[in-house]
Amino acid sequence: MADWRRGVRRVLYPAYEARLVRRLPDNLPRHIGVMLDGNRRWAKAVGRDTAHGHRAGAANIEPLLGWCDEVGIQVVTLWLLSTDNLNRPAAELEALLEIIEEAVDSLADQRKWRLHPVGALDLLPARTAERLKAAADATRDVDGMLVNVAVGYGGRREIADAVRSLLHEHAAKGTSLEELAGTLTVEHIADHLYTKGQPDPDLVIRTSGEQRLGGFLLWQSAKSEFYFCEAYWPDFRRVDFLRAIRAYALRDRRHGV
Repeated sequence: MADWRRGVRRVLYPAYEARLVRRLPDNLPRHIGVMLDGNRRWAKAVGRDTAHGHRAGAANIEPLLGWCDEVGIQVVTLWLLSTDNLNRPAAELEALLEIIEEAVDSLADQRKWRLHPVGALDLLPARTAERLKAAADATRDVDGMLVNVAVGYGGRREIADAVRSLLHEHAAKGTSLEELAGTLTVEHIADHLYTKGQPDPDLVIRTSGEQRLGGFLLWQSAKSEFYFCEAYWPDFRRVDFLRAIRAYALRDRRHGV
């Protein structure tokens, strides 16, 4: 029965996906944030170890970016490793970091997208931080979609880093704390975020059925739409992506008006 169902899906889904693409409205998101969640639970469900789940998740990143290119997304932010994840057992963390490094190197080698690391790189092993920076340098001149690679990322840490950077900047200028307090605006802090100069995410997608932000783009997602998908990240398909895009496009975005 399972094989029969898979056969039907292989026949029907391409036609269904094509129809979704044809019927997408014009008001598509410019920036999509994706929480690639569920690798470990997927691995457990298929009877494999955690590293296998992370590898399967890494293999699904390039297809996702291709789908984003297909519909004209300008910026994608991929949350690959949180600051909380850095507390995982050493053996698991070491394997995960190696998988992330290889995935980022592979994306850079494609020369299709501009890669931009976002996160507290000082919390990562020097080797990982250096490879993330090297990928950014290697793709700096690529005329393609901007891909933020969030590794060692936490929303609260980002805001703290932004305020710290702002204070250092004004201290160098000789601005007193009283003067800064009197002129400080939301835009001043936004100018020091990891994603400074980029549009905020219009849509945030989280896989695995969890319905919480978990610290992802806390500042930037204040006006974002959210789409929660039941599929674990390795099982996230093009049809799931298109459904998320369609759901976003059909929403009435009033922003409190």
